[in-house]
Amino acid sequence: MNPLDAPLSLRLPASTARKLAKAGIDTVEDLLFTPPRRYYHWGALTPMSLLREGEEATILACVESTKLVTNRSRPGVRLEVRLSDGHSRMSATFFAKNEHMLAPHMRLLTPRESFLFAGKVASYRGALTLTHPSFEGMSGDEDEVRERSERPIPIYPQTKGLTSWVMSRAIGMLLDSLNEEEIPELVPAHIREKMKLPPRLEALTMLHRPASDEEAALARRALAWEEAFALECVLAGRRIGAQSLLAPACAPSRVVEDFLGGLPFTLTQGQESALNEILADLDQTRPMQRLLQGDVGSGKTVVALAALLAALGAGHQGALVAPTEVLAAQHLESMRALAAGVLVEGREVDIRLLTASTPAASRRELSHLMAAGEPIIVVGTHALLSDPGLFVDLGLVVIDEQHRFGVEQRDRLRTGEDGRAAHQLVMTATPIPRTIAMTVFGDLAQTRMEGMPKGRTLVQTFLVDAENPVWMQRLWQRAAEEIARQGRVYVVCPRIDESDELADADVGESEGAGAVRPPLASVSGVAQSLRREAALKGIGIGELSGRNSSKEKAETMRDFAAGRIGILVATTVIEVGVDVPEATMMVILDSQQFGISQLHQLRGRVGRSSTPGICMAVHRHELAEGTMERLKAFAETNNGFELAEKDLELRREGDVLGAEQSGSGTHLRFLSVRRDARIISAARKEALALVQADPSLAQHPLLAAELSKRGGDDLEWISRS
Repeated sequence: MNPLDAPLSLRLPASTARKLAKAGIDTVEDLLFTPPRRYYHWGALTPMSLLREGEEATILACVESTKLVTNRSRPGVRLEVRLSDGHSRMSATFFAKNEHMLAPHMRLLTPRESFLFAGKVASYRGALTLTHPSFEGMSGDEDEVRERSERPIPIYPQTKGLTSWVMSRAIGMLLDSLNEEEIPELVPAHIREKMKLPPRLEALTMLHRPASDEEAALARRALAWEEAFALECVLAGRRIGAQSLLAPACAPSRVVEDFLGGLPFTLTQGQESALNEILADLDQTRPMQRLLQGDVGSGKTVVALAALLAALGAGHQGALVAPTEVLAAQHLESMRALAAGVLVEGREVDIRLLTASTPAASRRELSHLMAAGEPIIVVGTHALLSDPGLFVDLGLVVIDEQHRFGVEQRDRLRTGEDGRAAHQLVMTATPIPRTIAMTVFGDLAQTRMEGMPKGRTLVQTFLVDAENPVWMQRLWQRAAEEIARQGRVYVVCPRIDESDELADADVGESEGAGAVRPPLASVSGVAQSLRREAALKGIGIGELSGRNSSKEKAETMRDFAAGRIGILVATTVIEVGVDVPEATMMVILDSQQFGISQLHQLRGRVGRSSTPGICMAVHRHELAEGTMERLKAFAETNNGFELAEKDLELRREGDVLGAEQSGSGTHLRFLSVRRDARIISAARKEALALVQADPSLAQHPLLAAELSKRGGDDLEWISRS
């Protein structure tokens, strides 16, 4: 058995192992690879005689006595510790609800033992004291103590019954009992030497027992590099494995030329460049695996349709998978309009819809066409993924809004029953920071399509304080003016109705914990309010949310597009893919509830024609500094790629990667997509070279075993987040 897989119950005292198990830390690996939350610095040692009330201080003192006292004026107990540095005396005091909570302090702070104490100096009844100071046992001469006082002290995440020093002592016991042979190296020796990475055990020792901040940083870098390398090996394996399959070559044909020549506009430079890359991939028997990133409104649908027509022109079938029925129906309409007049085998391009709502008769007819190998493009939802055997000659699969589908779902259509693979184009209108793209989509070739089609106008964005009555009155007047000019207005709310319990995502710095704020805007409440608004008299107001049926959603969107509804009050259900060119105004209520990417997606629903668009981000009066910075960044630029990088910069790592990282599982603990771009890039290069040279990792059995244990989990975890 790998020593790292050993249960802690075999290495540590039973009581300690039980405490760790309750926190999800079960094995030697779980514990050793739990990083300190931060490091504490003792600071320069100060003699007691020089201490002053109110200052932060670190002292070296001997415990003279301890006394457990029951509080008189309030519930609970306190531990009074008498201290001396040989010249002066003072006390340290620890408060708790009961004596059991102070038991560890009483056990450790024994008389005649020396400790480092650090904390804020206070005064009690005319005498100096330290309240709840940090402390660490000291032994050795003064020089040794001074050296230890200069070292960073690791502070670990704490849970009920598991303190930082319990973690520290347990980790220390493991480090003292292990040797390098018991810690298998994940990164091959030649790569470690090239990247100047210390051995794994040395890195772990520097992480938990650093002599300096520099040493702790070096350890984190080494362990982050290891995580990046493992992840990139998994991605490289996926990429190389897929390339070993056989796909139908779709050589450029007259069909694509006719399609492009018949468009009422010319492609942008970004569209042309992206299409050339895709067509070059399609002309190979190696399956295309490409991620197409295009900002909101950049014209990805045209590029995707041209690629699908290339598959049809080569005698194969095509599929486009969308995350919702509304979006699938809109893709169908726009693709049919764009492909009007284009002929395949002497007939107009046949584009059909397949969703859960497709009538049985239409489904049977479509299944017959697909099974017969007819050149057809099928636009659908998850229903397409449920039965990949419907196609007999699938040449290209386009996955729209990739983040709505898991890796397994994407793969389901790609590989047929005969082992042949279809080409795959994965699209997103949510710009992805480069580091995240390298980490999550390292198995895909990547194309960034920048620039907007001619005729599109930039959407002006304004921030509106909800407590400014003049601005709010003017906002609804402006909405009426847009509708009078044949425009349409979206109004987005974070809640469906008043029954939705949704926490306020922002708390202003000036507010206390019990501050009362107005409830967040809801679709039903806002719609009712707008129907009473004088400026909007006579204007049709519709509602749309996830609670509406597919039929209701489709009818509402048709009424909105036709102008029978002038204002559509909705949740973020309209965030992705909804295309109503007549929409010219977007109002986002309680905009502080949404992230930058989501705000940008919502804004992208307007300005989809030559008519100028406007976006009004309405926010609470009191906003935390970080929230306001996020909203200002959103208002200052329409470039989604810039906003994606800004969003990554502003958000905490946990927000980017997902759930809070703990000692259990295999989630990334050291790698940061926010700050480790160079590490990810270097690890990707080395991983790809290694896997290309040894796809089965036969020469690296330890690496293969480790990847099978954790690599795929890490990938899936990041993908889900």
